Amino acid sequence: MLRQQVARLQATSHNPALDRFRADPARVMADAGLQPDRWQAELLRSHSLRMLLLCSRQSGKSMVAGALALREALLNPPALVLLLSPSQRQSGELFKDKVRRLYNALARPVACVQETALTMELANGSRIIALPGEEETIRCYSGVRLIAIDEAARVPDDLYRSVRPMLAVSGGRLVCLSTPFGQRGFFHEEWERGEGWSRTRITALQCPRIRPEFLREEKRTMGPRFFGQEYLTDFAETTGAVFAADDIAAAMDNNLTPLFAGSLP
Repeated sequence: MLRQQVARLQATSHNPALDRFRADPARVMADAGLQPDRWQAELLRSHSLRMLLLCSRQSGKSMVAGALALREALLNPPALVLLLSPSQRQSGELFKDKVRRLYNALARPVACVQETALTMELANGSRIIALPGEEETIRCYSGVRLIAIDEAARVPDDLYRSVRPMLAVSGGRLVCLSTPFGQRGFFHEEWERGEGWSRTRITALQCPRIRPEFLREEKRTMGPRFFGQEYLTDFAETTGAVFAADDIAAAMDNNLTPLFAGSLP
């Protein structure tokens, strides 16, 4: 208990590292030795409360989500930050390989008073918790300052609907990041028709770490459909669908003139 009290006092004292992060939040990555891409730096500096990240595989979307989570915990205490994914393993990987990796590379600018494989509590009162994508297991949380949903296109719609009320009182942030997974689910719906979101779309062609020759090999091996989904962020038609999405949308268009309108009674 005494050790935690000392850590909390230290967390409230002047901290040059936090001053740098407040001046430029992109330094959460840069000071950890990870020079952010331009779009990553813009996201870290953004004040948007609702973010959609439609990104290629291996483009750096999970890393910037981890940086956003850590920034919130460091600069806006006491913040409750939740990391969600389709499975516990995936959210745990986001916590371990992104959040904790950045935190350690920054030399732990705020002391950690409690840490497990899936949680971190800082001396400033902030907590970061990795959770599975199961609606019935996460409804107990409230007053959340940031929710990051990784692989959001593969997360059940019920989970998405259950976490939004957690932000009602706190006015917290919601970050949904994903590679496409067909024309279905809340992520596709919000990307196409949702309001109040800032949208960031990054293809593999925009990622300097992915070599053109690798992409050519992937396109040849995977075929255009899956290559377009995984690397070009295309929302491909759902496999096995009876009707195409465009045909369904056209059937709902009230502005079209019926083909045999004159023959109707």
